[in-house]
Amino acid sequence: MSSGFTARARRGAVALVIAAGLSVGVASCGGGGDDKKPEPSASAPASKGDGSEPSTQEGKSQSPIAELRGQDGLLLQVTSADRDSGGFVTVNGVLKNDGAKSLVIPSGLRGDETEIVQHGTSLGGATLVDPEGKKRYYVLRDTDGRPLTTTGLTTIQSGQTIPVFIQFPAPPEGTAEVTLQLPTFSSAPLKISG
Repeated sequence: MSSGFTARARRGAVALVIAAGLSVGVASCGGGGDDKKPEPSASAPASKGDGSEPSTQEGKSQSPIAELRGQDGLLLQVTSADRDSGGFVTVNGVLKNDGAKSLVIPSGLRGDETEIVQHGTSLGGATLVDPEGKKRYYVLRDTDGRPLTTTGLTTIQSGQTIPVFIQFPAPPEGTAEVTLQLPTFSSAPLKISG
């Protein structure tokens, strides 16, 4: 009976060592720190987002290079579309409520991809279309599936503007003209700089 007890004790010790090793391994694979940010609460201001860091140009007051009109007076004014050395394009602008009353940001703006939908209301449904190369580019995602765009959008008051950004994979170097599309909005041509 003592040999059966000893065998069970050894198996238990081995299982404990394996479990401890796995928990240390999982903790060390987290990317060098606690990069996760808490999900925004329903009462969080609409201009706050989680996920990736916005471009340094986000929210700068500039003349729009394109405008996309949405429902009920929503307007997306694009102020820049810059090609970055990391192989992506960052689109900056402001989401504006030109309507007479406050609006709930339409959930359709996030698109319908399961990975993006689970992270709340965002501009994750946006796409860049390269008509010459016949390609469509979707919003980039981080390793947790969060879209690299402004997130946590809730409501927008009449006359309010919210700085926003969206990041896409960059089209080939020779491609400078694309079309920006956003669900429930009109599309608009964009010129990529950089």
